[in-house]
Amino acid sequence: MRFEQLEQFVALGQLRHFRQAAETTKISTSALTRSIQTLEGEVGYELVKRSTRSVKLTTEGELFLEYAQDTLSKLEETKKRLFKSVNGCANEKLVIGYTNNASAIVPISCGQFLAQYPHVKIEMQLQEQSELVRKLQLGEIDISVCSQAVNSIGNDIHLPDQLILFVAKSHPLANKNNLCKQDLNDYPMYSCFSQSKQIQTMLNEAVDSLNKSSSIKVGSIDQVMEGLCKSNHVAISSIEHASSVAENNNLLQLKTNKNLAHEQLIVQTSQQVTADDPINQLLSLIEKTALSINS
Repeated sequence: MRFEQLEQFVALGQLRHFRQAAETTKISTSALTRSIQTLEGEVGYELVKRSTRSVKLTTEGELFLEYAQDTLSKLEETKKRLFKSVNGCANEKLVIGYTNNASAIVPISCGQFLAQYPHVKIEMQLQEQSELVRKLQLGEIDISVCSQAVNSIGNDIHLPDQLILFVAKSHPLANKNNLCKQDLNDYPMYSCFSQSKQIQTMLNEAVDSLNKSSSIKVGSIDQVMEGLCKSNHVAISSIEHASSVAENNNLLQLKTNKNLAHEQLIVQTSQQVTADDPINQLLSLIEKTALSINS
């Protein structure tokens, strides 16, 4: 078992799409398929449920995903410790990637950090969010910082503003206000596949947060709209399909509490952080800077 195989499986587990995972790890789809099959042979369990529409991890696959992520984090931490022991703290370096809407936060935080840790070098990279996701997965950056608008549908359903929920007009939830996750429990869900890696990642995360990942059905917008008109499903898609939903007389987009819309700062790290690690202090400074700017 090679570390490259673990990286490939983690990419597949996060993106839930073979082509996107193959592109992220810079191999062909057929090579990724062989790599996953080899892993399954080595661990002795089926890790991935394959279908023409979606990729789902088995129970064993979800467990192995945790192992793979933990192993890669420990590997990166060990590399850093080895580097420190050989080169000393004077050459320690942190790479932080951020999107344009976080540009008021990151430089200030890094300045404050360097005042406390002058021996640490900081490299800041301004990137698109999709590129941050890729670099973080591959360990090319230590910290990713981005900000995205989040809308609330009811009390505990929070979605990025790039996503929408919609149903048939005859659906029991069509005109209900203040929806909660429990209201969705009795209804299956459709998801519209997106060509955008960034949006697809958001869709996967939203489906997981709504506890629908084990039963989601994925299709094109036309397939989903046709299915909604014949069933009691709820559908989720990117906002690019909002006009198609609005033009369909049988469908309705679930209402958003616009007064509850807010910007959510998303800070992620590829490292396993300990309390005395300088990166922990930088993460704390980023959060404090964001709070002071938004207050």
